[in-house]
Amino acid sequence: MPRRTSRTSLDRLRTPGRLTGFLKTASICVLIAGLLSPLAQTASAAEAAAANDYCGGQCSDILPPGENGNATLAQVLLNQAFGTQPDHAEDQLGPYANLAKGYSALTNSTINTFFNDASFGVPSDQVASTLSPAGRTDVTIVRDKKTGVPHITGTTRYGTEFGAGYAAAQDRLWLMDVFRHVGRGQLTAFAGGAASNQGLEQQFWRNAPYSEADLQAQIDNAVANNGTRGQQALADANAYLAGINSYIDASDSGRYFPGEYVLTGHKDSVTNAGTIDHFKITDLVALASVIGALFGSGGGGEVNNAISLLAAQEQYGVTKGTEVWESFRERNDPEAVLTVHNGESFPYATKPANAQGEALPDAGSVTTEPLVHDATGTGGDQSASAASATATANALTSAKRGMSNALVVSGKNTASGHPVAVFGPQTGYFAPQLLMLQEIQGPGISARGASFAGLSMYVELGRGQDYSWSATTSGQDIIDTYAVELCQDDYHYLYHGTCTAMEKIEQKNSWAPTTADGTAAGSYTMRVWRTKYGPVEYRATVGGKKVAYTTLRSSYLHEADSIIGFQMLNDPDYVKSPQTFQSAVQHINYTFNWFYADSTHTAYYNSGNNPVRASGVDAEFPVWAQAAYDWKNWNPTTNTADYTPASAHPNSIDQDYYVSWNNKQALDYATASWGDGSVHRGNLLEDRVKKLVAAGGVTRASLVKAMADASLADLRAEDVLPDLLKVINSSTVTDSTAAAAVSKLQAWLTAGGKRTETSAGSKKYADADAIRILDAWWPLLAQGIFEPGLGTGLYTALQANLPVDESPSAAHGPTGAHAGSSFQYGWWSYVDKDVRAVLGESVRGPLADKYCGGGSLSACRDILISTLKTAAGKTAAQVYPGDDLCSAGDQWCADSIVQRTLGGIKHYNISWQNRPTFQQVVEFTSHR
Repeated sequence: MPRRTSRTSLDRLRTPGRLTGFLKTASICVLIAGLLSPLAQTASAAEAAAANDYCGGQCSDILPPGENGNATLAQVLLNQAFGTQPDHAEDQLGPYANLAKGYSALTNSTINTFFNDASFGVPSDQVASTLSPAGRTDVTIVRDKKTGVPHITGTTRYGTEFGAGYAAAQDRLWLMDVFRHVGRGQLTAFAGGAASNQGLEQQFWRNAPYSEADLQAQIDNAVANNGTRGQQALADANAYLAGINSYIDASDSGRYFPGEYVLTGHKDSVTNAGTIDHFKITDLVALASVIGALFGSGGGGEVNNAISLLAAQEQYGVTKGTEVWESFRERNDPEAVLTVHNGESFPYATKPANAQGEALPDAGSVTTEPLVHDATGTGGDQSASAASATATANALTSAKRGMSNALVVSGKNTASGHPVAVFGPQTGYFAPQLLMLQEIQGPGISARGASFAGLSMYVELGRGQDYSWSATTSGQDIIDTYAVELCQDDYHYLYHGTCTAMEKIEQKNSWAPTTADGTAAGSYTMRVWRTKYGPVEYRATVGGKKVAYTTLRSSYLHEADSIIGFQMLNDPDYVKSPQTFQSAVQHINYTFNWFYADSTHTAYYNSGNNPVRASGVDAEFPVWAQAAYDWKNWNPTTNTADYTPASAHPNSIDQDYYVSWNNKQALDYATASWGDGSVHRGNLLEDRVKKLVAAGGVTRASLVKAMADASLADLRAEDVLPDLLKVINSSTVTDSTAAAAVSKLQAWLTAGGKRTETSAGSKKYADADAIRILDAWWPLLAQGIFEPGLGTGLYTALQANLPVDESPSAAHGPTGAHAGSSFQYGWWSYVDKDVRAVLGESVRGPLADKYCGGGSLSACRDILISTLKTAAGKTAAQVYPGDDLCSAGDQWCADSIVQRTLGGIKHYNISWQNRPTFQQVVEFTSHR
């Protein structure tokens, strides 16, 4: 096991950029000797009362790698030189990783071998430290011995929130600072000019180019529009900020601030010269804009949709091409797995009978609006250009990362008669983690769970006294693309008939090498042209007229509004039932699926400000920026409009079970992203939970086992490979290479089709050859099936809407490599539907044509065998080419999950699992 250094004797760190090799070990030892100082805080026994806990010891949670996300310079250097870990920086990583091989024998009594006890309070013999921050008498922060999670208890509301801010800074100060600069488009100037930093700031600033006045206005509006709760939110935020800034001052004077500030040149390790800027309230809005863009802003992609529609019409003609495009779009596929599965319909963003106002571009006229200008040095080199291109693609795609799941079973189907839930968000894997654990108890607040660092004045995902809640990304369309007709020049446009100047917003950044990031000096200016219809993203011609395509998001200029919903979720006097839970999350304007469980009831609600579109507008495509096609009662100054009522959002109470893995919510409810078809990773949960519910007697352990089993499944193997083999085996396979590959694939299927180690820690997959073959085969078979019929142009255009594959090792997919989350986006539904059609099986919602072999079973078989032979001949080194972490051919490593360093502490990689980062297991035994 890695050696550990005490968090109280050294105290914490983080940096964006890798520090490997920047100093020799001897130099590190010299530095460490001068940095050690007696900074230990006094610990005293404390025991939090848990009379308000109705979970009966049956609430659990986990959040790797660990609670401690800060490290001093000394701790960073020790980690880099010797692999030592600060206390509680890595102690949740092992239990999280071990579930992959340990779940098969799981029982209710062993759940907390793999999870934390999420009961309220800390037993007296488990208290590691008790702190009264800044000497305050109205709040204490108790940390437990096992995980170091802060348990904040206040006697006043101000003191409670002050403690929450102080604890957040203790655990995530550097990360919070990084992301407030990301939200402001200032990361490179703050943390260094590495290409990854350039890409990160560009991706987010492109969609939220706010001025300081914009940020402040969002706060003012959120407060003004929400009465007493708005005023309370402002007071809470100010107290929270005071706590953060108190810790900044204390850690600065005590010299135990995060070491990244030294390594990035903001502080001097010898003289302590330099400053750590205090946080201000607009920083919270900048942080919220990043989180909202990452996980809660469904929509966009209308220009890519238009390009692929035009390609389909060019290939097939307008009528047939439109039919083909619609069949691949799968707006309302009858075979799609649904969260609300009782047959209830919630129409939204459906295809109009006669589309109005469409502004499709002239073929070949679309160009992406450049963001970066006047680049110098490393701001314009090859790495920078590649990072910028990736950032642009990520910012403009409709394939937003979902990466979260939920399994919720009604009490009528459980062994105890109480509902059981296993749920959580997949927010990626970072060091430190974007989320942090905490418990907050104070006037009007009673909750434990996870919150995004820097926004943790409330628990955002977790449990209350007698209820728990969680979310998955939903992805319904709250972003529309408008074609503004240009006038006078390229920077003026017609707004309701008047030639109007675009607003130019710029952010100028420059950087120089630091110890943490040796990237050579460089600079650039990010420039966005903003219209009343949002920022310009593309330029094109429509019917020969020059236009700019803009994106308008309903949550734009409203990043702060959701604070009211989270405040309600933390308030035990507000949330007392599934109905009041649904009322609370209706105040969250981001696109999420929300799930609830108490001792008697379960519930679901889909949140987001869904704009009411003008009659005849098709949300799939750009429309003209004209009054007739504006959102109903849209006010461009405030970016407010009429939104669909709560009853029109998919919602439910006490359905027999709920599953969600970013799949389709309900009948007739369209999502912006593609891929809600017959095969979706949601099926991996649906099939398992449906089977458990049919048998009855569901327990916490059995539901965790269902989740864990799905987390190791290869979706392509479980749901598509059987039909592929059925085609191949429709005649005897005589080719020896193909026959051997078929035998390996069949054996893997028989064993369960999972990507799992031979034994815990072996770092070798069982059925490794079969996995290698399928990884190599999938892109080849997809191309072999579809490109001949679609044509290269259309086949390529459709991949901009939906990537072909997203295997765990796929660095080319939207998530990148080593990210855990897999199989969200891919052509598995297309292959499934097409192959079943060729086999003559019934297909509801079929593709417009049969593609594999032109519909001939024998020709389809020839394509599959030919591509299978090619795949089988690829070596492991060709399939898994290696990267900075993994050598070529190392299959397990290629799949493995890495805690991506946002600071100076590094962690070991773990075996692949496709599961939430933060996860709860809950079963309440009673209710207030």
